Amino acid sequence: MTANANATPVGLDDEAVLLVGHGSRREKSNEQVRTLAAELEGRLGVPVDAGFLELAKPAIPDAIAGLAASVSRVTVVQLSLFAASHVKNDVPLAVREARSDHPELAIRAGAHLGVHPALVDILDDRAAAVEAELGANREEDDVAVVLCARGSSDPDANGDAHKLARLLYEGRAFDRVETSFVGVTEPRLDETLHAVAKHRPDAVVVLPYMLGDGMLTGRIRDGADEFDGAYPYVDVAAGDPLGTDTRLLDVLGDRWQEARTDSVDMSCDTCKYKVELDGYEEDVGGARAMLRALTHRESHADRDDVDEEPHAHDAPEKHVAVCTNQTCAADGSPAVLERLRQKARDSDACDARITRSSCLGRCGDGPVVAVYPDGVWYGGVDASDAERIVSSHLDGDRIVSDIVDQTL
Repeated sequence: MTANANATPVGLDDEAVLLVGHGSRREKSNEQVRTLAAELEGRLGVPVDAGFLELAKPAIPDAIAGLAASVSRVTVVQLSLFAASHVKNDVPLAVREARSDHPELAIRAGAHLGVHPALVDILDDRAAAVEAELGANREEDDVAVVLCARGSSDPDANGDAHKLARLLYEGRAFDRVETSFVGVTEPRLDETLHAVAKHRPDAVVVLPYMLGDGMLTGRIRDGADEFDGAYPYVDVAAGDPLGTDTRLLDVLGDRWQEARTDSVDMSCDTCKYKVELDGYEEDVGGARAMLRALTHRESHADRDDVDEEPHAHDAPEKHVAVCTNQTCAADGSPAVLERLRQKARDSDACDARITRSSCLGRCGDGPVVAVYPDGVWYGGVDASDAERIVSSHLDGDRIVSDIVDQTL
């Protein structure tokens, strides 16, 4: 069911929504998130603010802090296409920390956009627009569609891209609908286009499965143009991204309703952080996933050159997380954190970022210090151990074995 566009739900006087976008160096993309937030506010009848995971302001913690002053409940709705690391790790980490910072505030977390009939309808309309541009008609001509997504290291996210392509194919007169990716995983767009060409369709519609008209959408368009030049017997063109299509509000409204009624449905049976999938065995483990989220957030570098590869990082050699949740804090973890930072500053060889974290799930074994990418966790750490952790492990890459709690 889609949230009612014409009625304000009962009991929402003290609730607000935070629409979370990824964030971009291109302000046009950030404005898209803000536009959708304003339109969603009109749809739901509750205040809706926009927040960003990275690269734009306000960040999620700042946005939640701003809402906390005027409401007692906040529902986080994610403007993410698929459930990859940002959805599974980074946003939950930010929400978890916000709950710790604002214990008086009830914060519910919603799911990503995912697979939804409204998204399939948008894709169908985008394809029809390209067909009209090419002078093709799927009822009379052999029209092939290539749905091109960003690509992820998470098989769950890539699987949903294939599912959307199949749903677009079902019940429609396309000759075929194939899935491709612009990066990270295979098949890549050029590979898929060359394979489709062997079937000699009359036209090929390339659909960028992106929210905004940014760098990756541009690459997809460039790929379609290059293919069109190389295959004169096939008419090829790329369509528009999802943009601010009002049908996105239907999806966001549903995700809001799911979150506020505690009925969020995540694909845990195919989540690489929860079950062992072939080729992804090393990713299993919630603690490992959370530390990966910490590392990503702390090491993301804001670059000025937008022509560089997206998501480049200026990461330190090691990342150290110190649990400062209630139990570890009572055992002295704040002193451990400050001593580690002091010893790291005093060292000429230390290339590490040292940050506080929320609970690492080892209550009673703390203070807990985790060092990544080594996957070494120290337990029962005293402030006096900080010098050994820095000089031996961070500087010399030698584990301080007598305080090792576990290795991941």
